[in-house]
Amino acid sequence: MSRAAELASVLETSESLAIICHDNPDPDCLASALALETIATDQDVDDVTIAYGGEISHQQNRAFVNMLDVSLQAISATDLELYDTVAFVDHSQPGANTELPTSVTPEIVVDHHPGEPADGTFVDVRIDYGATVTIFIEYLEDLEIELTVRLASALLFALHRERLDFVREPTRREYEAALAVYSAADLELLEQLYGSAFSPATLDAIGRAISTRERRSSSLVANVGKTPETDALPQAADYLLNLEGVDTVLVYGIVDDAIRLSARSIDPRIHIGEALISGYDDLGSVGGHHDMAGGRIELGLFADDVDEEADELLGFVGRRLQHRFFEALRLEEE
Repeated sequence: MSRAAELASVLETSESLAIICHDNPDPDCLASALALETIATDQDVDDVTIAYGGEISHQQNRAFVNMLDVSLQAISATDLELYDTVAFVDHSQPGANTELPTSVTPEIVVDHHPGEPADGTFVDVRIDYGATVTIFIEYLEDLEIELTVRLASALLFALHRERLDFVREPTRREYEAALAVYSAADLELLEQLYGSAFSPATLDAIGRAISTRERRSSSLVANVGKTPETDALPQAADYLLNLEGVDTVLVYGIVDDAIRLSARSIDPRIHIGEALISGYDDLGSVGGHHDMAGGRIELGLFADDVDEEADELLGFVGRRLQHRFFEALRLEEE
């Protein structure tokens, strides 16, 4: 029995399904949720809810939800006890990067990130794949489910965004997956999604990152200050990666009551996820892939003073964060 058939057999006995996205979901997560919703509907699951935690602040992610009419519900407003089946897409551990407590055990897990997944009825984690949507495109093909223009467009855009237009560490499977959905996608819609405007907060964060950047060799660390948008950090990191001679970037800043980290690397010798674990695992929750990673460090007692003293706090903490990052990369003081 194929993996797609195994997934279908789990869904065919369910009357309701809660699909849980990771916090601050990106297109790979959202499109995977839409694909699973389609498969569940094909298996006559009557009630399907897509839930997420955090916020959707990246301008392209907001446009993705609005233009593709993705129906979402906050995890805090979702009673999982009302659903026969709970599924995780693009993440595999409760409590790691979702608002859900560690006591939640999903029946379905589909992901491409490394880590120890929850022990569900159906678990398919493929760390040698470049995107979770690639796995779902294989499912859809195996189950011979016809793609709608909406779903094909969502899947193709997710493939582009997850692998940055097939430049950042794609696998052969991403190219094959893109070819499988290309003919059914609305390319004009994708062009509109790529043209989504930056929010003022994101521009402010990028500007702050440019002005605070500290470089050592081909690596760079920058501070975006306090920002209301979590997605501003990876966008700032991607922007700084365009600087001539720079191949590795860490951006940090305060979002709500935590310090957020976002890192990128195009140096094949560096596994940026392992670098963050080496530098900050004892401080908070960090991890990621060979080329992109992120993390969260709780402010704890300092959270009460963050509104008035964010700059002072980041000035104090930032020096230590910078030192740990360069130390993890084994770079000497210049």
